[in-house]
Amino acid sequence: MRRLALGLAVLLLAGCGAAPAPPPVLVGARPDAESLVLAHVYAAALRGSGVVSHVEVSDDPLAQLDSGAVTVMPGLTGRLLMVFAPDAAGRSDRQVYKAMVGALPEGIAAGDYAMTAADKPALALARATAATWHATNLGELPRHCSGLTLGVVSGARTPATVGGCRLPTAQQFPDDTALFSALRAKQISAAWTSTAAPRIPDDVVVLSDPAPALVRAENVVPLYRRNELAEPQLLAINQVAGVLDTAALADMRRQVADGADPRHVADAFLDEHPLGR
Repeated sequence: MRRLALGLAVLLLAGCGAAPAPPPVLVGARPDAESLVLAHVYAAALRGSGVVSHVEVSDDPLAQLDSGAVTVMPGLTGRLLMVFAPDAAGRSDRQVYKAMVGALPEGIAAGDYAMTAADKPALALARATAATWHATNLGELPRHCSGLTLGVVSGARTPATVGGCRLPTAQQFPDDTALFSALRAKQISAAWTSTAAPRIPDDVVVLSDPAPALVRAENVVPLYRRNELAEPQLLAINQVAGVLDTAALADMRRQVADGADPRHVADAFLDEHPLGR
């Protein structure tokens, strides 16, 4: 009887030790290079906190987050604000983040935004044009508003106005190569790119955005489902904001555009920039 009791105790202890592992934390991403690499950065951060995490790709990760199909998704503050409160004012990173947080639906929260990692629209000029205009920042654009011709890669989101200049409709181009070729050929006077674009040619001048900002902020930020992440996971995704910057985002996008695996790129980035240090 003593041996039987001992055997039962061993079985009970073994059963307690074999509790099922928690389900993986899924990170949503769109099928474009920027969303993929950011999703893999957050997934890698979550794995570093001790959970299994995978990236789930879909055309609408925000809908998946809302339904609970994924728990985390990366985004850009200005674009998310346009989804939840399209009429909201504010352009600076703090203003946009605060307005976005206030507009989030019930059950969804935002982690820390990366103050130094942004991908907002930026205007590029040919060097000769920049010299003629004496232009280094967007504050000088309204003086050249009359007769301005713009180009943009199809599908890119750009402002309708800059300062007092209501911008003309931009000519659409299939890719960056065609866009910057048109700029060099003077078919357009300025080209819309973005601050984290993977390849901005060396022979163009990208106008900076002065303070106060003329273009709405687009800082990297994670959204997550409330009450579904433990404290170590929340800390992990928030720590990404402390290591990510615009140059690193552009470099990772460049690597993915060249065919690198987004997960390998993200893992290598966090290996070089450990969280919490």
